[in-house]
Amino acid sequence: QVQLVESGGGLVQPGGSLRLSCAASGFTFSSYAMSWYRQAPGKERELVATITSAGGSTTYADSIKGRFTITRDNAKNTVYLQMNSLKPEDTAVYYCRAVRSYPPEYRYWGQGTQVTVSS
Repeated sequence: QVQLVESGGGLVQPGGSLRLSCAASGFTFSSYAMSWYRQAPGKERELVATITSAGGSTTYADSIKGRFTITRDNAKNTVYLQMNSLKPEDTAVYYCRAVRSYPPEYRYWGQGTQVTVSS
């Protein structure tokens, strides 16, 4: 079955760093664009970053631009989110999403991993 499993979340102090991972299985990972979303308590889910299927293009939300970096390793079926200079407002559940790059555009979600930034 299709699986997206996030890991690497936890509790860090402001200014700290975390590296999130999303391990994919059950589909052809290299045919899918990958994204990270996050959802804070009381807020709507928002797009954080996206990377194309071959890793040639990335996009970022303005709120994290310059601090976070999305990368992927198609040989390992894994997408990463390097998070630096973390702020309390980055606290959220972070979700991994896969979207097929050509029709039919199958879409899959992971279960999420908690990131808490607090002193």
